[in-house]
Amino acid sequence: MTRIQVHGGVPLQGEVWISGAKNAVLPILVGSLLGDSPSRISNVPHLQDVTTTMELMGRMGAELSISDRMLIEIDPRSMASFEAPYELVKTMRASILVLGPLVARYGRARVSLPGGCAIGSRPVDLHLKGLEALGARVEVRNGNIEARADRLTGARIIMDTVTVTGTENILMAATLARGTTVIENAAQEPEVVDLADFLISMGAQIEGAGTNTITVEGVDNLAGTDYAVLPDRIETGTYLVACAMTGGRVRCTRARPSHLDAVLNKLTDTGAEIEVGDDWIELDMRGRKLRSVDITTAPYPGFPTDMQAQFMAMNAIADGTSVVTETIFENRFMHVQELQRLGADIRVKGNTAIIRGVPRLNGAPIMATDLRASASLVLAGLVAEGMTLIDRVYHIDRGYEIIEEKLSGLGARIKRVGSAET
Repeated sequence: MTRIQVHGGVPLQGEVWISGAKNAVLPILVGSLLGDSPSRISNVPHLQDVTTTMELMGRMGAELSISDRMLIEIDPRSMASFEAPYELVKTMRASILVLGPLVARYGRARVSLPGGCAIGSRPVDLHLKGLEALGARVEVRNGNIEARADRLTGARIIMDTVTVTGTENILMAATLARGTTVIENAAQEPEVVDLADFLISMGAQIEGAGTNTITVEGVDNLAGTDYAVLPDRIETGTYLVACAMTGGRVRCTRARPSHLDAVLNKLTDTGAEIEVGDDWIELDMRGRKLRSVDITTAPYPGFPTDMQAQFMAMNAIADGTSVVTETIFENRFMHVQELQRLGADIRVKGNTAIIRGVPRLNGAPIMATDLRASASLVLAGLVAEGMTLIDRVYHIDRGYEIIEEKLSGLGARIKRVGSAET
């Protein structure tokens, strides 16, 4: 098993390109199953979750091909199975997203209850209630969700809580439903908008994506399309935080600044100087000492929960005391114990963490517990004295494309090593 080894103390300098968004590409890939002809998806990041999604779709009979530049072609016309088995679903919670397309396009689905990162309860009941409102017959038995429908029928669906994957599942299902579907209290994330834009390019009739009310006029069929995935705002934010922590100057290219307002505002509060263009963001600390910032996570356009761990790592070495409040997932402070091993002064009470900045962190062996926690540990390693060795880095490969190569290109002393190397 490989690990990531980091020797801290180098200010990051240079330019880094941003990959396609993990949280957009997964629903777009499975959304291609709604078409009656092939789709070609470009700007696809090379991630473990993408590989898992392709394997899942291939097992169901879709024909997939991939170019050297990660352009994926999906032909759903050979679909023969409509089951997502546990051995794949357990590794990636986003597998639940096949449910809506399968029921809408093929009239049936059997999907194992999902797994994924252990960051708290993320129940699928809103997905199931939404499908039932559209007329699907849904049962949960023996650890599987089984759904059937002759043809779905449009309905008014009010989501009890804001859920990104729940909104995406119902949105995809509604595209082929008879009549009008209105999704209220819908998630407004850019990744939901990207999925809607993809479906529109297939022929779907969707209005209101990016607001809390999405209206879908069902159509009889969708056609394959060519589509490029939007840039990953969380990867962008992670590299910007890494630059701020190390006191460097970095430009993120192929980025989408408008999707990062909440993150950029907080980085400005730390003392960072930020400039933006149409598709780039540059951060420069100009020798300034980091100031701590309070954050409270919230659905978009609020501060993203997927950036909480990275900001906690930054606050650990910033001047002052900060308060981090997590409102999305109740078990997303598992990185705290590992940051403490590096010398961070963090106290947790319920869904709140109080961080007192310390002058320095010290390298140590640590262990990643989930995707975004793993990123925060890499960032901490970039500023820790001595060597930090991060275990269980398969978590980071689920959401960050060649992170050690991109950071090395900015001057970081980081590499992937085998279990016997030091």
